[in-house]
Amino acid sequence: QVQLVESGGGLVQPGGSLRLSCAASGSGFNIAYMAWYRQSPGKERELVARTNSGGSTNIADSVKGRFTISSDNANNTVYLQMNSLKPEDTAVYRCNSRILVRGRWIDYWGQGTQVTVSS
Repeated sequence: QVQLVESGGGLVQPGGSLRLSCAASGSGFNIAYMAWYRQSPGKERELVARTNSGGSTNIADSVKGRFTISSDNANNTVYLQMNSLKPEDTAVYRCNSRILVRGRWIDYWGQGTQVTVSS
């Protein structure tokens, strides 16, 4: 069974940095892409960044220049490096991945990790 396990959220002051990690556990699968979404109260879920198995990345305009997505394909792990954090970055961040399991493409989600940017 595939699971996405996240870590790295927390409380940080404006201008600070955090790095989120998401690891896909299990065996016998292939990953098409891994992504980070975020959602704060009263707002729609937003795609923050995505990276595919070929190494292509997409970054939301709202975080471009401050956030970087990278991956360790050997360990099925994706990272979100967040720099110059702003209060408006406060949200629950969730990892998402489209994974081929026994011939079927399935979307998996992590449990979410809270990021709070506040002084």
